[in-house]
Amino acid sequence: QVQPVESGGGLVQAGGSLRLSCAASGRTFSSYSIGWFRQCPGKEREFVAAINWSGGGTYYEDSVKGRFTISRDNAKNTVYLQMNSLKPEDTAVYYCAAQWGGHSSDYARTRTNLYAHWGQGTQVTVSS
Repeated sequence: QVQPVESGGGLVQAGGSLRLSCAASGRTFSSYSIGWFRQCPGKEREFVAAINWSGGGTYYEDSVKGRFTISRDNAKNTVYLQMNSLKPEDTAVYYCAAQWGGHSSDYARTRTNLYAHWGQGTQVTVSS
């Protein structure tokens, strides 16, 4: 079992960059697919990006394609979310989630209920 812990959030101006990290304990981290989600006050948690257990497959929500990059270093038990060209609408609490193995479809990997392990979140605020 893994316990994700997010870090790297903060305040940045529009157009700037941040790199979020998701560190997870557990010797089987490399067997987990990882997703990043975000949530604004009063809104549902939404999918941002995901990476499969090997790092060979990455997936993005349309609004972040070309701006965000997800990657993983299994030797360090860490997944990263590099966020460039940030916009005020990217402001949210960002959550890392882990699921053993993978997901059967692109749709499945965007579903919050198909990830078993969640971090506490890290705040990202983008000022205009």
